[in-house]
Amino acid sequence: MTADATIQSWLTGALDAWDTFEKLLTSQKYAHALFFLHLSLEKLLKALIIQKRGEPPPPVHDLVRLAQAANITLDDQMVSQLAEISTFNVAARYDDEKLQFYKKATADYAAQWQTAGRALFEKFQHML
Repeated sequence: MTADATIQSWLTGALDAWDTFEKLLTSQKYAHALFFLHLSLEKLLKALIIQKRGEPPPPVHDLVRLAQAANITLDDQMVSQLAEISTFNVAARYDDEKLQFYKKATADYAAQWQTAGRALFEKFQHML
């Protein structure tokens, strides 16, 4: 697969994950929605790594590390947001952390991260 096709594949996956995120929010499945928020940003960042570095992205899920690998300049707010969103990946997957995350993932919390996540998603998407 060419680099352009690989980037397009990651972008398509990111858009699909974002769509799933929004549908899960509408269904009030906030913990699962936030997992897909993380996934959408991860896929965009991996596309950017390929575009900017011409090499496969590292097999990690930490959004701060991925943004740094994509040579994106991060301000303190972005680092904080990406670090928090990275926790959604682990918290939504593993049983011992799910209960705490379900309590945290309220409608208000999800709405807050929808706003922050949309801004990050749009920023990264425009870099492609």
